Amino acid sequence: MPPKKNKRKTRERLLTAACEIFARDGFQNARVADICRLAGANVASVNYYFTNKANLYIETWKYAFLQFEVPAFSDAARDSPEELLRKYINAIMKNFTIKGKLGYFSRLYLMELARPTGLIQDNWHEFIAPRRQKLLHIIRKIMGKNADDEKVLFCELSIINQCRTLLTVKHSDLEYLLNKKINKDLIKSLADHIAEFSLAGIKAIGNLNK
Repeated sequence: MPPKKNKRKTRERLLTAACEIFARDGFQNARVADICRLAGANVASVNYYFTNKANLYIETWKYAFLQFEVPAFSDAARDSPEELLRKYINAIMKNFTIKGKLGYFSRLYLMELARPTGLIQDNWHEFIAPRRQKLLHIIRKIMGKNADDEKVLFCELSIINQCRTLLTVKHSDLEYLLNKKINKDLIKSLADHIAEFSLAGIKAIGNLNK
């Protein structure tokens, strides 16, 4: 196996292991030795690939974010803005509850909310910006040509926070409030509701600007 491929594999194993350990223990309590043990790598490899623990944490966030499934914005040519928003919301809701590798980002996000580090703030803005701009563009298209910048941002915030319910509210509390067990069908129904609720609100605000 070529050396470069070996290096890529080792780096990816470290990032995968770091997702598990950082999501479980948080940045402050996570031990580099535990990450390396889980990755099957020596401790010196973290310094070699990432320089230090803080940089490893930042790169772990980027890695987890790239695993996070998003709707195919490339469908914009054939899908209406309304359909793109529905796809976006359904994908976000799915990702907030998915297990395994695709669920790394949600788990890291929750840990950062609980124990803020301040390490990923600038980097977070940098790597989320392209996807965020696409969502804002969709909202503008739905709202109409006279869309007010501040109202577009408020609509974005409203959509994201509705979706975050699955992260920020205990599932037992949600089941009590909804009087149903949380499963794939319920999550799909909730995503569809958020989409329709958001579309109605965006269009109503757009009509006020006419």
